[in-house]
Amino acid sequence: MSQATLEKQDRTTAERRGFPLSAYLICARGIIGREGLRFLHQRERFVSALVRPLLWLFIFAAGFRQVLGVSIIAPYQTYVLYEVYITPGLMGMILLFNGMQSSLSMVYDRETGTMKTLLVSPLPRWFLLVSKLSAGVAVGVLQVYVFLAIAWFWEVQPDWQGYLYVLPAIVLAGLMLGALGMLLSSLIQQLENFAGVMNFVIFPMYFASSALYPLWRIRESSPLLFEICRFNPFTHAVELMRFALYGQLNLEALAIVAGCTIVFLGGAILAYDPSRGIISRKRQ
Repeated sequence: MSQATLEKQDRTTAERRGFPLSAYLICARGIIGREGLRFLHQRERFVSALVRPLLWLFIFAAGFRQVLGVSIIAPYQTYVLYEVYITPGLMGMILLFNGMQSSLSMVYDRETGTMKTLLVSPLPRWFLLVSKLSAGVAVGVLQVYVFLAIAWFWEVQPDWQGYLYVLPAIVLAGLMLGALGMLLSSLIQQLENFAGVMNFVIFPMYFASSALYPLWRIRESSPLLFEICRFNPFTHAVELMRFALYGQLNLEALAIVAGCTIVFLGGAILAYDPSRGIISRKRQ
């Protein structure tokens, strides 16, 4: 294909989108770079994100190792230690809190005016929000892999291929949880209300899931809670990472997590639309 043909295709694409590809790349680089600088300047955020799951791994798991036995269930081929079982759930904990932390930063930016500056950009609103979401997911992926590196010294040692297979699952789970946080941030009017709303979301999602105990144990004790756990998107995010960590694909979990990601992200884009979301509510 000739150079002239390629240039003609680029111009056609630019006219269709309204902006050249370089404008999108510059915008995405600016948003992701800003989140990266914020992450580097807030080292306590990185430490706190690791302290919480490590405490569960080192203390909680050690105390309940003999009480909460885990039978041979997929994807495990043998009996596993309780620390091994809860590791995917703790990975999900990191992504869940990171998604909520990103939504907190959006509420803060909205109050300080930074978010308004971003949203008045002529680029499409969906692209700005997806770039913001991608930056948060990149930070969450880094935190998860640091946690896995530390957990390796605590007898959580899957095959080395599992660290590669689990990457797409981590990214997809991070997108779903980050999109949920973004959707919630559009509903929170003031920063003071953030803690109450987040606790109402984080703890039910985490404890009513398979992060800490197998679903068959929940079904034995409470059929109602079992059904709640089945419909919890966080359960399927944990199971998707659990299977991927051992080189297996859970199709049901993949479909549910992907579907929830589309729904949450679509809702966030609509909520941040000037005619429907934040701006219209503030005018009212």
